[in-house]
Amino acid sequence: MTAAPRSAAQSPCTCGAWTALWVAAVLWWLAAAASPALAQQAVLQPRQVGAHSWAVFGEAGMATAANQGFNSNAGFVVTRDGVVVFDTLGTPALGEALIAAIRRVTVQPIRRVVVSHYHADHYYGAQAFKAVGAEIWAHEAARGVIASDEAKARLAQRRQDLFPWVDDRTQPVDADRWLTFGERGEIAFELGGVRLRLLDVSGAHSPQDIMMHVEDDGVLFAGDLYFTGRIPYVVGANTRAWLAALERVASVAPRVAVPGHGEASQQVQRDLTLTRDYLRHLREVMGRAAEEMADFDEAFERADWSRWQALPAFGPGHRLNARSVYLEMERESLNR
Repeated sequence: MTAAPRSAAQSPCTCGAWTALWVAAVLWWLAAAASPALAQQAVLQPRQVGAHSWAVFGEAGMATAANQGFNSNAGFVVTRDGVVVFDTLGTPALGEALIAAIRRVTVQPIRRVVVSHYHADHYYGAQAFKAVGAEIWAHEAARGVIASDEAKARLAQRRQDLFPWVDDRTQPVDADRWLTFGERGEIAFELGGVRLRLLDVSGAHSPQDIMMHVEDDGVLFAGDLYFTGRIPYVVGANTRAWLAALERVASVAPRVAVPGHGEASQQVQRDLTLTRDYLRHLREVMGRAAEEMADFDEAFERADWSRWQALPAFGPGHRLNARSVYLEMERESLNR
């Protein structure tokens, strides 16, 4: 006897089941798209720049969701007793990718991280290093930065613009050790037979700038005091102090300088010229406008910026730089 056909209500693939399956699939896809753990992450390629020194290099332009926020550089020094890291990049996912890159070079434990300064593209990856037990070192001038309104606003902006690489799980971390430099302006230490010096150049690009000199390699990790192949980010900086800090770079006379952005330089004195000349030109043009009490927009449009306009970050960053220096030069003229 032939069995009666099942009704739609009796069918094992009911409309309700298909709907539930479809919803589950969509939710999984959304979760995958929203999670850096499931989305395709960057694989960083470490490049050796000294006998013990390595670096990874981000894109030369601005941080975007398309480049996963990878627009800055970071470095690490491998010793027989562990690894010292300089900066952690701009997202927790990039921090994890940097740890993976270090692991491809050495099995030595990651002992400490030196944060060059508390700008988002250099320290948001620190939470990944805290998770593996690294000790975070930073300039004492960075105390309280994470809790500031400015830092909170930047985190909210990054969560929007760099999602899913920066999201609600991104939690900037404070240092474990706040560094006090004193009159000498440097802290020397040794790990695994490798001599290193931390140089205080604070109050230039940011209030808490640090450079790291690997003395045995002749390598200087310069942070954002030194740029190659793109204009620097000057907003909020003290360009007078910055120019003095560039003289500090010159006095160290490293064999190789790794900037915060751009390619490593083996002709440091020559490549200092780009940043130095850009800052000097900004100060000259905007200083003259401030002295004459000229309108910023008119002064900006009259100026010749042709030497730098083809460089990465010029479009989104240069006008902001010029405005910041204009205000700085106004303050300088009032304080004379």
